[in-house]
Amino acid sequence: MEKSKVFEIIEAKQDVFNDVNDKIWEFAELSLMEYKSMELYVKVLKEQGFAVETNIAGVPTAFTGTYGSGKPVIGILAEYDALSGLSQEAGVAERKELVPGGSGHGCGHNALGAGSLAAAIGIKAYLEARGEGSGTVIFYGCPGEEGGAGKAFMAREGVFYALDAALTWHPGDANIVSSGTCNSSIQVEYKFTGVASHAAGSPEHGRSALDAVELMNIGVQFLREHMPDSARVHYAITDAGGNSPNVVQPTAQVLYMVRSKKVKEALALLQRVDNISKGAALMTDTQITRRFIDGTANTVPNKTLEELLQKNLEQAELPVYTAEEKAFADKLKTTYETHHLPGHAEEKTPEIMEYVKAQSNNGAKSLNDFVIPYMYSEKQGMGSTDVGDVSWQTPTAQLGTVVFASGTPGHSWQNVAIGKTSIAHKGILLAGKVLAAAAIDLYENPEIIKAAKAEHAKATEEGYTCPIEKDAVPTAVGGKM
Repeated sequence: MEKSKVFEIIEAKQDVFNDVNDKIWEFAELSLMEYKSMELYVKVLKEQGFAVETNIAGVPTAFTGTYGSGKPVIGILAEYDALSGLSQEAGVAERKELVPGGSGHGCGHNALGAGSLAAAIGIKAYLEARGEGSGTVIFYGCPGEEGGAGKAFMAREGVFYALDAALTWHPGDANIVSSGTCNSSIQVEYKFTGVASHAAGSPEHGRSALDAVELMNIGVQFLREHMPDSARVHYAITDAGGNSPNVVQPTAQVLYMVRSKKVKEALALLQRVDNISKGAALMTDTQITRRFIDGTANTVPNKTLEELLQKNLEQAELPVYTAEEKAFADKLKTTYETHHLPGHAEEKTPEIMEYVKAQSNNGAKSLNDFVIPYMYSEKQGMGSTDVGDVSWQTPTAQLGTVVFASGTPGHSWQNVAIGKTSIAHKGILLAGKVLAAAAIDLYENPEIIKAAKAEHAKATEEGYTCPIEKDAVPTAVGGKM
């Protein structure tokens, strides 16, 4: 089956993908609590002829949809978790909560999953026409990217080693193929337990858990001078022990996130943070309970697959935006400041930067209707994603398509506002087509997979270190990016 025929099938089913996008947007379920979202995907996948498995690797909202037989086996990654505090009306270019204090898809994972679904259904049509034994596609429902690291828990069980390659995408403000790496990250919660007492009448009998949290934080501040420049440590006090200053706080807890380029480096830094927590407990005569939350590995770029995605992105028919869509994006763009060129082109080659400047009207254009030239990179980004854990187990590549207005801040209400519009729907359709087209190239050209695997083997020769502790269970706390 020609790619053009696959594109026609994807276009014919676009109401399915748009409906999934819009319903997931409405559900706006937080990490590892995406039960409605999972149920919808399972229903649609079964209706489309996929064999579905749930509770993958013991993660309740993780699932797979498989079609075909034989090799190569191509994985398509999907996400569907939202962010707290970002409820927002759709199609409105001003801050208007839909549900006061509610959640919203500020990272566009409603679109991410829908676009991946479009790709998987297009690939299924191709494999169906090609016949039995011509290859397999697996749609991976991956929960908890924003806090929970669903893919990392799945990787701990070796789920992705079965793949010959994995492809994914992420909603953004530019049509671009991602490259480079990121930080690994680990989250750990420290809960201190002391003794309550009257802070004035009998302070000598009290043992302050809040003192322990504060002393731990001070210790980590001194640690910052003695850790690598590329490492990061963040914290949030999640329980300050109460609101009464005349009571010695008997409980308090703090959530820490430790980041460094490689998992081994993050684990070494975490050990020092663990020691500081023990010291704080000793200084305050309190007890400490340590709870591992989650962790992710850094991404391993794969030039072979990235170039394949770029070729198909450049060959794709890009969306054409209506006057109404442009007007909405223009209005939305007035609600925030833009701090970089599309695709962070200022960090790439002078030629790419000048090209993007010209195409985007120096960043003033609200909807970027062009493809950013590809540049392979091993540069370390400061954020984290559990796609990294997949990339240690199989060659992996990802792209971005325009779903958001240009320069929109990450994790913002503006992203939620645009996520259920025709602009988002067009970005979903483009992503689905490009991922499907790249997968078809992999099925038809075994030498591409061979090259991608050779590159991957060299890049991962030290072996995958899973950031998830052996006895840890998925926990819906905190966030990543």
